[in-house]
Amino acid sequence: MREYKMRRGEHLDERIPDMESTVEEYFGPITGTKTFKNSDLFVIDEPKNPVFERIVAGTVEYSGKKDKLAVEFKERPAEEVIAEGHIDAAENAVNAKNDFLLEATGRDAKSRRDSMKRSVEDSDEPDLS
Repeated sequence: MREYKMRRGEHLDERIPDMESTVEEYFGPITGTKTFKNSDLFVIDEPKNPVFERIVAGTVEYSGKKDKLAVEFKERPAEEVIAEGHIDAAENAVNAKNDFLLEATGRDAKSRRDSMKRSVEDSDEPDLS
């Protein structure tokens, strides 16, 4: 599960006031919920894009801190998707993920990567490589 921060001065509930309908719009009907860090996230067991096997997405609430977006994309093997003739679906899947994350966080793919790199570099955990 990955967590994403918003841009400075922005809040997730301002960017996406109705997380449930936004998740359904991008990925398909919600089939359940999953608890993550005491927050209920939306589960899509049958996403509308055949590249995805399962998606979990929603708001993780923190007391005293800004909420974060939590997302987990489980994708089917590329060979399987291609064998079924869903070649165009791969590009659509990437676009759906990036568009959703941009709408939610206000950050494009490059700035999200840079932010993740900084959080790893700032981590107190030892480097096991």
